[in-house]
Amino acid sequence: MATVPGPVIWEIVKKNNSFLVKQFGNGSARVRFSKEGNNLFNTHSYKHSGLANPKTVTIQAAGKDGVLLATSKTRKQNKPSSLLHKSVMKKEFSRMAAAVTNQVVDNNYRPDLKKAALARLSAIHRSLQVSKSGVKKKNRQATKIRGRK
Repeated sequence: MATVPGPVIWEIVKKNNSFLVKQFGNGSARVRFSKEGNNLFNTHSYKHSGLANPKTVTIQAAGKDGVLLATSKTRKQNKPSSLLHKSVMKKEFSRMAAAVTNQVVDNNYRPDLKKAALARLSAIHRSLQVSKSGVKKKNRQATKIRGRK
């Protein structure tokens, strides 16, 4: 069975789909976002679309201390249940960044998504870090001084 090419799918879904979020900015300028699962920037464009591109990259939080890196398999486009190749990373940030760079760029998978993938990895890793509970911050609010009335 032949699959439909990506540009044809994009022409069908670019005007209206269930993942499209339109917001109005300053004046009459419209900003379009996308809630697709395989969209790293969450912008509504062909380059970042997880629907139209056969090769996609997804980086999500996996539990409390892991990051999930998922890439789509190009030969399983008609089987959504086995479409993604998933791997959970629970190492330090520099090793995870090297793994993402190796998977996305060095294997010639999608070199154009390197910057977006590293930015998403950095944001998710930062959100998973737990603040240290041993040190308490000083209260910097002004205190009332008792004395004259």
